[in-house]
Amino acid sequence: MRTGLQIALFGRITLATAFGFLIGLERQWRGKPAGDRTFALLALGASAFAGLAIELFPASADRVIQGVVTGVGFLGAGIIFQTHERPQGLTTAAAAWAATGIGVLCGVTLYLTAGLTTVLTILVLESISLPGVARLETPPTEPSDPEHQD
Repeated sequence: MRTGLQIALFGRITLATAFGFLIGLERQWRGKPAGDRTFALLALGASAFAGLAIELFPASADRVIQGVVTGVGFLGAGIIFQTHERPQGLTTAAAAWAATGIGVLCGVTLYLTAGLTTVLTILVLESISLPGVARLETPPTEPSDPEHQD
């Protein structure tokens, strides 16, 4: 029953999983709570949903992809947390969103774009450690004084 399609979908999903795994390795190497398995699974799921949608439900594939992106947005919100009045996990949440996009790209057979986007994502995540690339540091904000608020 549609063996050729199933093998093709599995290939897309496998490639997406590998791309997500690579992004997750960088996050894991940095000691972030979401690592290789999390990112591999995000890309895997996105690819499976997108691939299935364009193959079996092409008229509504855009709605399926929209649902995937929305769902990952909620997951990303769970990754972000507040410590000392500063948000933490924003980069990891954004990387999770990117990994999902890469999974969707694989699911819809845009492999070159998915691969290049993976490389670009890792370059952005690693930009802090590239020679000659300096990050702008924002000074810590002072807690607001309740007596001087409007």
